[in-house]
Amino acid sequence: MPTAFRAFSALLAPALVLGLLAGAAVPHRALAASTKGPDTVADTAERVMDAVVNISTSQNVAASRSVPTPQLPPGSPLEDLFDEFFKRRGGQEDGDGAPQNRSRKVSSLGSGFVIDPAGLIATNNHVIADADEIYVNFNDGTKLKAELVGRDPKTDLALLRVKPEKPLTSVKFGDSDKMRVGDWVMAIGNPFGLGGTLTVGVVSARNRNINSGPYDNFLQTDAAINRGNSGGPLFNMDGEVVGVNTAIISPSGGSIGIGFSVPSSTAAPVLAQLEQFKEVRRGWIGVRIQAVTDEIAETLGLGKARGALVGGVSDDGPAAKGGIKAGDVVIRFDGKDVKEMRDLPRLVADTPVGKQVDVVVVRKGKEETLKLTIARMPEDEKPAAEGKAPDAPKADLKRVLGMELSPLTDELRKRFKIKDSVKGVVILNVDRTSAAAEKGLKPGQVLVEVGQETVANPEDVAKRLDGLRKGDKKSVLLLVANPDGQMQFAAVPLN
Repeated sequence: MPTAFRAFSALLAPALVLGLLAGAAVPHRALAASTKGPDTVADTAERVMDAVVNISTSQNVAASRSVPTPQLPPGSPLEDLFDEFFKRRGGQEDGDGAPQNRSRKVSSLGSGFVIDPAGLIATNNHVIADADEIYVNFNDGTKLKAELVGRDPKTDLALLRVKPEKPLTSVKFGDSDKMRVGDWVMAIGNPFGLGGTLTVGVVSARNRNINSGPYDNFLQTDAAINRGNSGGPLFNMDGEVVGVNTAIISPSGGSIGIGFSVPSSTAAPVLAQLEQFKEVRRGWIGVRIQAVTDEIAETLGLGKARGALVGGVSDDGPAAKGGIKAGDVVIRFDGKDVKEMRDLPRLVADTPVGKQVDVVVVRKGKEETLKLTIARMPEDEKPAAEGKAPDAPKADLKRVLGMELSPLTDELRKRFKIKDSVKGVVILNVDRTSAAAEKGLKPGQVLVEVGQETVANPEDVAKRLDGLRKGDKKSVLLLVANPDGQMQFAAVPLN
């Protein structure tokens, strides 16, 4: 038994004894089998090794501007020496004797794998980004020039095509959704330019969000992944690709056993679209969402924090046409649970454009099922703008929850640059020590709803808060609009 497994078994021995004393019989053979890794992965590796490739790229980078020659007094004995030195430093001379800037070629290495015997190869976008030339090096020594079919920066995936003289060895995608924490996996790639290198480990975690993109859903593994492994495959024990190795966490640049792979459930549809359309056409329903906190869940009667809270709905988008409203909490989309906010964008994006889906929302404590038809995601969305806090106008002001509120006058619309479509009560000032400030409320924002009821003036806000306090509510759910009309919810303690 390898040393690492011996140590692990020794640590388990006291736990085994305690389990038996408590009456929970654990067969020793079953426990040993559960801690034992695969005897060998040689057969699987032999089948898939030729499908894993090394990718080399080159890029022409313009040289930095040459250092100007110092100005010397006319006739100085150093003039000829300085001219010669700085001309050599600046590059070759042109026809007039002036130095020319020379570009230099920068190379990089990565990994990839063949997904079609005709010559389609998957890799990471960052492996080939900005490359002028891309070459694919095969296990048998063959080197072919590749063309870029398409790429998707949001998932860091790219698809290449080569023209081989004979069919290539290829691999198939497996189902990453079936991978469990503790399942054995195998990574093959090109670490530090060494060529085909295999490492073995387990799935350490699922659904990891490392804030690298809007659709983070990584498999985490302790199989050694190093520089140059990017774009290489992560295999299950059947030789199916369950992930595309993309990133590591490492203070030294080398593997410390924390690597991340784009799961095949994300990669396979993206690569299929790149092959078909040369781009990714993602689904879109036209909602702005935010996380459901424990406080928001309490105010909405959800029981526990779950789902995605709809803060705003785009005009004429699929959500608006399907009946989704601000304040709804999406808990199920197309038959799949929305456990947290970041689940919904990924589920929507992966849904084919034009498909009709059922969406389950919680509205005022009750579940409703709505039908939406998925549209294509627009190319760009403009960020929201914020106004500056003006001096308090001469109006009926009211101070609640650490906020100074005013009716929304024409003067305030002009000063805060609030769109005409925004209705409600404007926030003039926020006490920096208040709970409202902690929730991110700022001067220039507009209270649209208080406790899921619309408000038109500060008096409406005060009356609604008084009613909630009498109902023993601990927090109030505020719907707040910024000057551009984009909305979000905030749950603020009543006391």
